[in-house]
Amino acid sequence: MDREGIFLHKKLPIFYSALLLTLVNLLLRFVGTGFQVYLSRRIGAAGIGLLQLVMSTGGLAMVAGMAGIRTAAMYLTAEELGKNRPENTRHVLSGCFLYSIVCSVTAAGILFCFAPVIAENWIGDPRTLPSLHLLAACIPATCLCGVMTGYFTAANRIGTLAAVEVAEQLLSMAVTMTSLTLWAGTDAGRACLCVILGSSTGACLTLLSLIILRIREKSQRTAPVPVAGRLMQAAVPLALADVLKSGINTAENLMVPKRLAKNATVSDPLADFGRVSGMVFPVMMFPACILFALAELLIPELARCSAAESRGRISYLVRRSLKIAMLYGFFFSGLMILLADPLCRKLYGNPEAVRYLKLYALLIPMLYCDAITDAMTKGLGQQKACVRYNILSSALDVAFLFVLLPRYGMDGYFASFLITHLINFLLSLRRLLKISGESIPFYIPVLTVTAAVSALWGASHIRGIAGQALGYTALLGSLLYLFRIIGQEDFRWLIGLLKVKKRDCI
Repeated sequence: MDREGIFLHKKLPIFYSALLLTLVNLLLRFVGTGFQVYLSRRIGAAGIGLLQLVMSTGGLAMVAGMAGIRTAAMYLTAEELGKNRPENTRHVLSGCFLYSIVCSVTAAGILFCFAPVIAENWIGDPRTLPSLHLLAACIPATCLCGVMTGYFTAANRIGTLAAVEVAEQLLSMAVTMTSLTLWAGTDAGRACLCVILGSSTGACLTLLSLIILRIREKSQRTAPVPVAGRLMQAAVPLALADVLKSGINTAENLMVPKRLAKNATVSDPLADFGRVSGMVFPVMMFPACILFALAELLIPELARCSAAESRGRISYLVRRSLKIAMLYGFFFSGLMILLADPLCRKLYGNPEAVRYLKLYALLIPMLYCDAITDAMTKGLGQQKACVRYNILSSALDVAFLFVLLPRYGMDGYFASFLITHLINFLLSLRRLLKISGESIPFYIPVLTVTAAVSALWGASHIRGIAGQALGYTALLGSLLYLFRIIGQEDFRWLIGLLKVKKRDCI
């Protein structure tokens, strides 16, 4: 163990850590889905509606209170570890805590003070006032949790985080269910308050647990190091990007149905928009959970490598991660196209969504690669560049939607989505390749597209859903191997992941 007991970089390889984090996230997602079903039956449609309104209102305050601190904590902690200065993480944590307290308390105070106005005029139900007050009160704890989870992620304490997150989920559900049974009755306002009480209790438990675990680490007292400037440089751009993205999403959700209504061919704007945003997007992005886990881990890993000037490691991570995202994206893109009809009919009972899922599935490789590219760009200290690209793409998106929706309907929505996301992806990729010194040979994406299209065509002539899925997988894998997109190196790497010793996972 090193001087502070936190430099655990060698314990879990990053791609294995991503798998572990993915499994935990999937477990929590399934548990959360089951709990959501219980809530819908227990508190009814009115309670769920009130809860969604309260959480959406508090979501913007939470984003403002978080102010990019989680990613900043990951980045700065990883930077100190990369420079082999684990003792300085004390000062990083202190600075992040102070920054988070100021931002979160400010956001919480604004929400608390304006809660009566929001409850009466925005939500339109005074019963939500206690829930808004409680939500405001728990914002600081939630934001401080972000600091601690960022720290433990940077220190590669994934197993610890997984255990704490599972405990948090179980405690939240237990508190919610108990309070609903003993106190709420059939009152929707009380039911909403019980749910927020459960989540607040879980957040407080997580914060307390992670603080105790951090205190138990042996820490060497050192002279203070300057953190404020680096913290502001890392956190402020991320905060601006998060707030901007949240605001733009809210504006889009309000604007899209109104602009769609001006198109004569759109009979039900809310239904069409709902099919894309509420049905298609969740399905097509669900397989990306493993990539999102990898993206989260890549930020501190690349920050650590950059601080240590490990160019070889950076090159390897960029090359390997982009390849994984590309192949993973093309695989699920083809599957979504083949299985669009049964997915939309079985999950939603909505055959009208099939066309949209097949259309948007074409964009899956770009979206998956963009998620990884964005994370790696941030990990290499290019937060300001990411903000510029997000501002540009968001501004273009609003402009395109305003102009295209009345004329082209949902086809205009797709065009705007494609253009803006493609611009953001290409700019981020260009920046990443420039700072990492990597390059992508032109033939690799061309051959991958050729393999995916050929496999999709071949699988479409196979009978049965299962046969098509298996056929597509076999054909795509064979063609990628034939084209030398995947080779012996990739198989050895995969086998190496599977052979990670148990003692390495403690």
